[in-house]
This record gives sequence, C-alpha cells and structure tokens, in this order.
Amino acid sequence: MLAKILVLILISINLYAGNALHSTYYVNSRSINLSSITSDTKNDFNIFTIEKSRFSKRVKTKDLIKLLETHGYKNYTSKSNYISFILKSPIDTSKIELSIKEYYQNQYEDIEITDIFVEPRAYIRVLPKNYVVNMRKRDFLSKSGTINIKTPQNKKIFFNYRVTATLPVYISRKKIKKDVKLSAINSSKKSIILDKFRAKPIQSIKINSLQSKHHIPKGRILTIRDVEALSVIKKNSFVNVSLHSDNMAITFSAKALQDGKVDDIIRVQKSDGKRFKVKVTGKNRAELR
Repeated sequence: MLAKILVLILISINLYAGNALHSTYYVNSRSINLSSITSDTKNDFNIFTIEKSRFSKRVKTKDLIKLLETHGYKNYTSKSNYISFILKSPIDTSKIELSIKEYYQNQYEDIEITDIFVEPRAYIRVLPKNYVVNMRKRDFLSKSGTINIKTPQNKKIFFNYRVTATLPVYISRKKIKKDVKLSAINSSKKSIILDKFRAKPIQSIKINSLQSKHHIPKGRILTIRDVEALSVIKKNSFVNVSLHSDNMAITFSAKALQDGKVDDIIRVQKSDGKRFKVKVTGKNRAELR
C-alpha cells in the first residue's frame, strides 16, 4: 500500500513539474494558440493575438493560468508575474549556434550537445553581414543565458539561448574529508544533463593527482573549488633532497616542515637542526634551491 502511495506521489510531482510555465514563448505567427504552451492539445484554439504594430505580447501570469483553467488545463504554475510571447524573427542563427557549440566544447572535454536554441530578445528582420559573438567567461556553467553579437559599428544585439546536452562529471560516493586523495573508492563518474553548476566540474581524476580541499558531503558533483593537486610530501615526513652542481650530485634526508605539491617551495630541516627551502619534485623528493 505504501509503495502505491509513493508511486502516485511521484506521478503527481512529475505532472505538476511538467505544468510549469516559461517566462517567454516564441511563436511562429501573431495568432497565439494553446499549442504554443503545451503539446497536449486535442482541440487547439486561439488564446491571444499579437497586434500588427507590435512583435510581442505580455500578459499577466495569473490571467493566463485562469484562462487555462477555464478550458480544463489545471495546475499550471510560474515563477514569473508576467509571460511574454515573442514573434520569431526570420533570421538564420546557425553561425551563432556554431559559436555557442564551440564555446561549450572548449570548456567540457566530452560534452554531447543534441540541440541549441537561439532567439533574439527583440524582433529583428535581418542579421548584419559581419558580427562577433560575445560570451561571458562563466556562461558555460549554465545550460541557458543571454549573449550578444557586436557589429563593426559597435552595435550590440542580444539573444537568449539554451543548450541541450549531457556530459560526464564526478560525484562523491561518500563523505570525503579534507586532504584525502580522490580515487574510485570515494568518487564515481556519471553522465548528467547539463543544467547549472556552482563551479566548473572536474573533467578527469588521474591516479594520484588530486585531493580534497575541504570536507565534501556525499553525492556532490566535484568541481574545481573542491579539489587541488595532491600533496606528494606530508608534514613531518622525511624527504630525499638532491643537490646538483656541475658533474656532482649529492642526496641527503631532511624532515618536511610543511605539506608540499609538485613545484611547491617548502621548508625542510636537517638532523643538525639547519633549515632551508627546497623545491618539491615528486613523492618525498625535492631539490635544494
């Protein structure tokens, strides 16, 4: 009985989520029909009309929801107070789409893009012949956003875009403490749908290459904020220090006074108490500076 109740709850949640209205809809004609909002329309009909002197129509969300309810389409919700219907511009956005695709592919090694939607924020009849596509540094963290193209006359035209894609990420399999080496034991690779990230997900975990920068809870997508290069020298461990001079090489042991990663400069101490700086070159190895 409990299992049936849970199934019904999940179905209700999915149906409810599927009835969330977007803040903006792009339409092919001035006649705005029910099919512009939902594909579940046995008997399509007109709900609004864009005036001839305009290229968009803005309606109150509560009025639209009330209209839908009168025709039997209930449980619609929205986070926006207004819903905009914009007439699609008769332009070729393939160049912009290609720029967006290359931008995301440069940020993610194994991303699989299945669709890119681009539409100007205002109605335009034609694109300029020459322009440059501008994207911000952190746009790749989200599946959607706003970009602009810049013309030789420094005019900017703004576009909304949305990317449908999947990509591999690494997720913590359990709680990971600070300074713990990442491996298949505490993290796993998983393919997810691109949505929105707080920081760039790490692309790969090479053997003995990364460690946690802080405590990481179970089930978190691992990002560059969570990891750092693995410390190959631990504080209070003994390090083999090399000194190279002409054709002579000297190696001696010293105690590390701090953790160190490859190429870090750390302080060590010899058995006689003398302290000096060394450059970390590998696992418990360093060179005298």
